[in-house]
Amino acid sequence: MKSKLKFIDLFAGLGGIRLGFEQACSDRGIETECVMTSEIKPYAIETLKYNHHHENFVGDIFKVKNEDIPSFDFLFGGFPCQPFSSSGKRNGFADTRGTLFFEIERILKFHNPQGFILENVEGLVKHDLENKNDEIGKTLSTILYKLEYELGFKVSWKVLDSIDFGVPQSRKRIFIVGTKENKVDLENFEISKSILKDVLEKEQPTLKTDFTNKILKHFKIEDLYGKSIKDKRGGENNIHSWDIGLKGECSKEQILLLNKLFKERRKKQWAEEIGIDWMDGMPLTLKQIETFYPSNNLFSDVDLKSLLEDLVLKGYLKFEFPKKLVKEETENGIITSRVYDETKEKGYNIVTGKLSFEINKILNPYEIAPTLVATDMIKLAVPDNGGLRRLTIREGLRLFGYPEDYFIPVKETKAFDLLGNTVVVPVVKAVSDRVLDAINNTGTEL
Repeated sequence: MKSKLKFIDLFAGLGGIRLGFEQACSDRGIETECVMTSEIKPYAIETLKYNHHHENFVGDIFKVKNEDIPSFDFLFGGFPCQPFSSSGKRNGFADTRGTLFFEIERILKFHNPQGFILENVEGLVKHDLENKNDEIGKTLSTILYKLEYELGFKVSWKVLDSIDFGVPQSRKRIFIVGTKENKVDLENFEISKSILKDVLEKEQPTLKTDFTNKILKHFKIEDLYGKSIKDKRGGENNIHSWDIGLKGECSKEQILLLNKLFKERRKKQWAEEIGIDWMDGMPLTLKQIETFYPSNNLFSDVDLKSLLEDLVLKGYLKFEFPKKLVKEETENGIITSRVYDETKEKGYNIVTGKLSFEINKILNPYEIAPTLVATDMIKLAVPDNGGLRRLTIREGLRLFGYPEDYFIPVKETKAFDLLGNTVVVPVVKAVSDRVLDAINNTGTEL
């Protein structure tokens, strides 16, 4: 008799968990059926309907009654992690009511399925940590307690990094899995590696903007591999706006001066000298700057004050008072803030502002991508055809291990939002294989 496993997919997103599970089942000749999908984002629902074949879509899982959910064998959920209430403790564990995990808990309790696969961010492991040396925090302790001792599952959990599963992205996520009969082994997965070049498309249209033109004017394309572009902290792999003349071309001495001031302004010695509480990034006076950047250097024919004032005019520096720390007692406790102290001498400070560059990182084709998040994916650049371009949606899908026939039929910004919050399919498939091993070891027919 042909076997079949039924499942429900909660907080479905792109349906990555179900996809990995379906792939693992397909390899073993096991038929699957999705009997319910829960998702609230309209563009996620549109994408799910385009790529997956089933009809039972529901919206907010809070509004779905237990008895309205068809019977199923497995529950999948990449649930958002909300803070757990400290009230209603039972045997030292927090109450889960009012959190999204509670929706999983009450459905599992009502339907008592064969098992589940849950996924979340790595930060869940030590969320609400009681003692700094504890292995896990109270939130994960609560989840495990509910699943094991109240619902009767044999539960395993493990933080897995997608870099070990054949995709060129480092993405660490916790997987919590359980079955009624056997504990799932989540150790010693076969390791597979790849680099970004393996998933990149070729000969795609490049960006022709003032920003990219300035970058390519100052740097060779190979020298940009792996570089971040920001006017905040950053070491040798960071490019600042003044390095590319974004607000106006800078001389070699001005660039050296800005890079030196960028670091010096964070040192605590200046706060004591100025007579203020230390803050991360203080304006320094001309006299203070002269102590670490004397005018009798390599460019001795240039006046330091003139260099600084020119950088103020261009917008790289601001001439301002230092800020003092002010504490105000309110009904809600003491509130601290920073205000300009006009009794002190003005100094020069870097304009970090909140500059939003159209590119904030250039990926290195011969390395891996960083953890991709929804807010940043639109600002990643890829070297191609002698220029720079944005990451394509297809490349994004490949970085999460989605098959080539998977398609996201929504606007780019919404597609990247979905990708930045999805799972890495090959990791889910590997985990699903271990889950199937566990239920096969029961000796019962699927």
